[in-house]
Amino acid sequence: MFFPYKDDNPRILIPYVTYGLLVVNILIFAYQTFLLDPLAQYTMTLRYGMIPANFWGGETQTILQHNLDTLSRYYPQSAIASLGTVKFLPGIVTMFTSPFLHAGWMHILGNMLFLYVFADNVEGSMGHVRFALFYILTALAAGLLHAAVLPSNMEPVVGASGAISGVLGGYLVRYPRARIHVLVFIVFFITTTRLPAVVVLGLWFLYQTISGLVSLQVQMSGGIAWFEHIGGFIAGFSYMAISTRGRKFRFRDDGYF
Repeated sequence: MFFPYKDDNPRILIPYVTYGLLVVNILIFAYQTFLLDPLAQYTMTLRYGMIPANFWGGETQTILQHNLDTLSRYYPQSAIASLGTVKFLPGIVTMFTSPFLHAGWMHILGNMLFLYVFADNVEGSMGHVRFALFYILTALAAGLLHAAVLPSNMEPVVGASGAISGVLGGYLVRYPRARIHVLVFIVFFITTTRLPAVVVLGLWFLYQTISGLVSLQVQMSGGIAWFEHIGGFIAGFSYMAISTRGRKFRFRDDGYF
C-alpha cells in the first residue's frame, strides 16, 4: 500500500483556483465541525449531499425516512424528530454542492492532500478559467456515474474526491513521467520512494475499479463512492486526452513536459 504526498513537477504559475478550492473546502468543513452539532451536520449533509434516488426523482419522504431509520440506531426518536422537515435540494443542484462537504477528518485531509499535490500542475497546463470549468465538469461526471450505477441508493454522497479524481486523470495524461513521492506501508514498516505518475495513478485507478466492482457484487451500501472516483477519473483523462490531441510535447530527461 502506498500514499502520495508530493511530486517533483515544477509549477509554471500560481494556482489561484487550487488554493481557492482548498480554502473553501476547509472553511466549510470547519463550519460543519466546530459550529454545528452532529445532527445539524447530518441535516446539512442530507440537504446538500447528492442522493441518487433524489436525483432520479424518487419519493422524497421515502428517502428521508430511510435516512431517519439509519439515524434512529444512534439517536432517540425525540432527537431526530426535527429532521423530518428537511427539504432536499433538486438533484442536479446537489451535483454541485456535494463536492464541498466532507464526512470527517480523514475524508477532508485525504482529499485536500491529493488536491494540493496534483491540481497545481493541471491548473498550470490549462490556465485558471479552464481549470475551474474542468473541475466542475469532472465533479458532475463523477456524480452522474455514481447515480447511474446506483440509481436507487438513498444515502447522501459528499466529498471532493470525484472532482479530484478528474484532476488525477488529467495529470496522468499530461505528466505521465513526473515523479511522485509516496509513502509505502509494508505491514508495520513505512518507507518512502519516488515512482512515475503513470505507475502511481494507474494503480490507484485499478484499485478504484476493482473495489467498485466488488462493492456491486456484495451489494454494499454507504461507505466509499467508488464510482464517483471512476467517473471523475475517466472524465478528466478523456478531457485532457482530447484537448491535447495533436499537440507535440517534448519530454525532457527528467520526465517533465
